[in-house]
Amino acid sequence: MLPNHKIRLSVAPMMDWTDRHCRFFHRLLSRRARLYAEMLTTGAVIHGARDRLLGFDEAEHDVAMQLGGSDPRELAEAARICADIGYDEINLNVGCPSERVQSGAFGACLMREPELVGDCVAAMKARVAVPVTVKCRIGVDDQDPETALGRLAETVVAAGCDALIVHARKAWLKGLSPKENRDVPPLDYGVVRGLKQRYAHVPVVLNGGLCGLDQMQAELAFVDGVMVGRAAYQEPALLLDVDPVLFGEEAPAAGPFAAVEAFIPYVEARLSEGVPLHAMTRHLLGLFNGTRGARAWRRYLATEGAKRGATIAVLRAALAHVDTQRRGADAAA
Repeated sequence: MLPNHKIRLSVAPMMDWTDRHCRFFHRLLSRRARLYAEMLTTGAVIHGARDRLLGFDEAEHDVAMQLGGSDPRELAEAARICADIGYDEINLNVGCPSERVQSGAFGACLMREPELVGDCVAAMKARVAVPVTVKCRIGVDDQDPETALGRLAETVVAAGCDALIVHARKAWLKGLSPKENRDVPPLDYGVVRGLKQRYAHVPVVLNGGLCGLDQMQAELAFVDGVMVGRAAYQEPALLLDVDPVLFGEEAPAAGPFAAVEAFIPYVEARLSEGVPLHAMTRHLLGLFNGTRGARAWRRYLATEGAKRGATIAVLRAALAHVDTQRRGADAAA
């Protein structure tokens, strides 16, 4: 089982968002947050370009890989590959409602096949020494949440699942888009709290709709960990408070400005490898949200950073725009 301090707060796997550049930056904001790579299918892991798809920086640890698939043998092989590369955890996606996963009969579709999910977990556990976890919904379509989640939990716990991460809302596979599935079905934290009461010995992580650290702290009275997604991506400065508030430790950076300065050597190294600037700076757009200069920061990075051949000078200039606006406001005050 994963110890509680490893799962107390994690950043959710988000397609097209939590790539290796995003994760490296997030690690500069929190040493303690557990980071998740965006989901990869078993086929991509087994047959794809591994360095491009699976590569990560050692500084990212602890970092987990989320797999999409429904064939126990393929999942076991993909899990082995990811563990050999160095991922600290293998997570099985049983919650994504996109058309892509529906056509492939995995993701949230697997909520209807708990026995198969148990077989998948058992197969992965037999191949790797790192923790194997499951991220799921509380049900799909017309399923009763307590019954559906309870049955899935029963099978995966029996198979040796090391933690359950539960997005506390249903997935509607017919009639709602993936985007709508993130907001429209109502959240039901009570179902997840009840699951934790039933499985006191199994780590349970709550996901869905969590925004502020006060809310997260409140939920940690009922579950072992919380997983935050869009809030951490859209306002990454949130992560600067994770270590002090949830772990009683200093943040790795003294603030957003210091975090950007710490990120610059990484950006310069990737630029020398041919990575375009915007591939990295796009993850920083929300860093100053809610503070003076945020609009200038976003506008300058989004326009100048996306230009062909953009250099590190763009990032430094964007930072200077924020600093200038703040100094002006302080002088006016």
